[in-house]
Amino acid sequence: MTIIENDNFKVSISPKGAQLTSLYNKATQTEHLWQADEKIWPWHAPNLFPIVGGLVNNELHVDGQTYTLPRHGFARQSEFEILEASRNHAVLSLVATEETLKAYPYQFAFQVLFDLIDNALRVTYKIINLDDKPVYFSVGGHPAFNVPFNREDSYEDYYLEFETAEKLEACLLSAEGYFTGQTQPVELNGQKLHLTRHLFDADALVFKNIQSKIVTIKSTKHQQTLSLNFPHYKHLGIWAKPGANFVCIEPWLGYADAVDASTDISHKAGIQKVDKGHVFEAPYYISF
Repeated sequence: MTIIENDNFKVSISPKGAQLTSLYNKATQTEHLWQADEKIWPWHAPNLFPIVGGLVNNELHVDGQTYTLPRHGFARQSEFEILEASRNHAVLSLVATEETLKAYPYQFAFQVLFDLIDNALRVTYKIINLDDKPVYFSVGGHPAFNVPFNREDSYEDYYLEFETAEKLEACLLSAEGYFTGQTQPVELNGQKLHLTRHLFDADALVFKNIQSKIVTIKSTKHQQTLSLNFPHYKHLGIWAKPGANFVCIEPWLGYADAVDASTDISHKAGIQKVDKGHVFEAPYYISF
């Protein structure tokens, strides 16, 4: 376990999946990260790479070849190497191996960088192309935040406040987790989406073209907040296990297949590319 901290935060990071396991607010003595109850949802904040969401039949198609790749990719189940670790900075790295090449035929380094900057934690995804051709990928975060923040509140006291008062259309998912092509309007009260126990009964709310780049968890009972700022991400997922005391705010670059889509990775909807000899970086920020 790697620990970084400053006057505001104490953050714990596991080498398995380079996953955040604790996000502790020193001022309020509050643990803000879901603590991975095995009976409900056994993750804290998985990192999604080299795909986000599911592939039809778990099949990845690259240059006429078919590979098997599970939902959200293999990074969250992989052991990362700790490249750097200081008081307020850490870098964890996953490099292509014989095993990853069986599922994803690219030479790469996937690094997750953690930096504490005043009252914010910056999480940066860095993809380094070590191949002799372009590397195609999707990447995203899946952090789960405790709601309510304290025992005196209830889940329904909380809401998500979006940066802009926009018209939100959620892209609907099939029972298998693929996009159906249908959408459903999500009604906001101004910029507010109130959390309820049934908000995610039909799975995640996925917004493929969201204008807001900041989403803040707020309560009607107090002024304590937590914000996620994702300036470089085009897509957003919001989800919770129905009845569980958390909410995931998930910045993505890429998303699941459609029910009728199974194509080469270079033509996959939402796919990203890093050219030979190049590096891709995209940070997001969690702040109090």
